[in-house]
Amino acid sequence: MAISLESSWLSLLEDQFTLPYFAKLKQVLLDDRKQGVEVYPPAKLIFNALDLCPVDQVKVVIIGQDPYHNPDQAHGLSFSVPPHVAIPPSLLNIYKEIEDDLNIPIAKHGNLESWDRQGVLLLNASLTVRACQAGSHAKIGWTEFTDVIIQRLSAKRNNLVFLLWGNYARAKKDLIVADRGHLILEAVHPSPLSAYRGFLGCRHFSLTNDYLRHTGQTPIDWALPSQA
Repeated sequence: MAISLESSWLSLLEDQFTLPYFAKLKQVLLDDRKQGVEVYPPAKLIFNALDLCPVDQVKVVIIGQDPYHNPDQAHGLSFSVPPHVAIPPSLLNIYKEIEDDLNIPIAKHGNLESWDRQGVLLLNASLTVRACQAGSHAKIGWTEFTDVIIQRLSAKRNNLVFLLWGNYARAKKDLIVADRGHLILEAVHPSPLSAYRGFLGCRHFSLTNDYLRHTGQTPIDWALPSQA
C-alpha cells in the first residue's frame, strides 16, 4: 500500500508511516485485498479529506467515527456521500440544523467536498471499513493515526473550530492543544436517535462563522452548490 498524500500533510505525518502500528494497519488492508474483502472507500480516496484541505487551509474540524459501510457511499469525508447517492439520515439532520440556524435551504445532495475545500476538515477517526461491517477497522491502527492528526494540527495552527458531535467525537477533546485559541463546540450526534436531544438547535454553524469572523478568517459558506 503506497502512501500518496497532499504535501503539507505528508510533511506533518511522514514519521507515522514507518511506525509499527502503521505497518500493521497496512498489512490488514493488504490481507483484506488478497482475500477479496471489499473495503470502503476506494484506495485512492482513503486520504480524500486531507488531500482536499491542506494543513494551512484548515479552519474547522468535524470528527466522524468511520466511513459508511454500504456500497457507493464512502468517499473519504466524514458524513459526506458522493453525488447521486441518497442523503444519509445524520447528514439530513445536519442540513435541517443549517436551515434553521442560517436560513439555508436543505441541500439536494450529500456531497460535502465544497466544505472540505473551504477549510472544513471532514475527518473520520477510522479511514477505512469493511463492506457491511460497521467499525470493522476501528482497531487496526487508524485511531492512532487520526489522533496524531488532531494533536499535531491543533498544535501547529491557531484559532481552529472543532465540532464534536456525539460521545465518540467528544472523547477526542483532550487531544486538542489547549493554548492555541481553538473554539470547541460539543453536541449530541446528529443521528435520528439523538439529534432531538441537543443537536437540533445547537447553532454550531452560525457560532463557527461568528468565531471565524472574530479571528479575522473568512467564514464558511455552508450552502452547497446545486451540482456536486
